[in-house]
Amino acid sequence: MYTLPIALRDLNMLQHIQLITGTEVLNGRSAPERALIDFYRAFNHRDLAHMAQNWSHAKHVVLCNPLGGVKRGWAEIEGVYQRIFSGSATVYVEYYDITLNRVGDLFYATGRERGTFKTAQVELPLAIRTTRIYQDINGTWKQIHHHGSIDDSALLASYQQAVAGI
Repeated sequence: MYTLPIALRDLNMLQHIQLITGTEVLNGRSAPERALIDFYRAFNHRDLAHMAQNWSHAKHVVLCNPLGGVKRGWAEIEGVYQRIFSGSATVYVEYYDITLNRVGDLFYATGRERGTFKTAQVELPLAIRTTRIYQDINGTWKQIHHHGSIDDSALLASYQQAVAGI
């Protein structure tokens, strides 16, 4: 008979969240929810300093997305956000239908992002399946992994083409 490691047996769902935009008031929210709100606040305000505070700067952190591919370590991940924040496109995303789960010093959030990608030439809707993993590092939740996938192949192709054009 197989016995799950203790950490997996202790897995529990923290909560189900309908929507995070980054504009929410932090008071009364769980610490994991506040970490997610901080991420979307930094992203939607193009705030690289706050984005840097949201991510761990350890070598093992990973970002996987439909455009940037796989980036490892904060220096590579920071470069992705620098290009997004300093580029001519305006990108807005919100996270919805979120489930938070915690095991030990980790929590992960699974859900969907929706939003828009806008340039002077094009405006595209965004629809991305998203998972984020955070680790409690010295009492602060730090993002250590992000994975995003666009299901709609036509939307992905349009998005890739639009980004290549800027």
